[in-house]
Amino acid sequence: MQSILFVCTGNICRSPMAEYMLRRRLGKDSGWRVSSAGIIAGAGMTASEVAVAAMQEVGIDLRPHRSRPLDQELVDGSELVMVMTASHRDQLRSLFPKDLDKVYLLASFAKDGEKDDIEDPIGLNTAAYRAVRARIEQALPGLMEFMKHIEAQGKQK
Repeated sequence: MQSILFVCTGNICRSPMAEYMLRRRLGKDSGWRVSSAGIIAGAGMTASEVAVAAMQEVGIDLRPHRSRPLDQELVDGSELVMVMTASHRDQLRSLFPKDLDKVYLLASFAKDGEKDDIEDPIGLNTAAYRAVRARIEQALPGLMEFMKHIEAQGKQK
């Protein structure tokens, strides 16, 4: 089974939203394990209340999520590491220099040309979380195409 890891700052908004959205799109029979972590996350925190509400609007229950800090083991166990901002990418490149080839900016997979950072909505209103959800949603089709490419490469080895 291959693994994709979403990374944000605290692992209570953006990365769990992306994790649960991709997991739903892939379905239970996917050959991918989908998870998330945060660069400065504490362990065991629930998703933010507003993130939970924004995801409930689209039928996704984020309540089971518990945050976890990013570490070398999580990076090593992932074929792909998706970050929310260029700053996250830079931090991961500094923290995990041998893993540069697996770190990508999630927004870079958006087909609409919107390649900017997916900014942190923490402390903002529901509209900000809906905007984050929409930005993630825009990137998922391109990301899933890339994941199929990664799967095909793995089968050729």
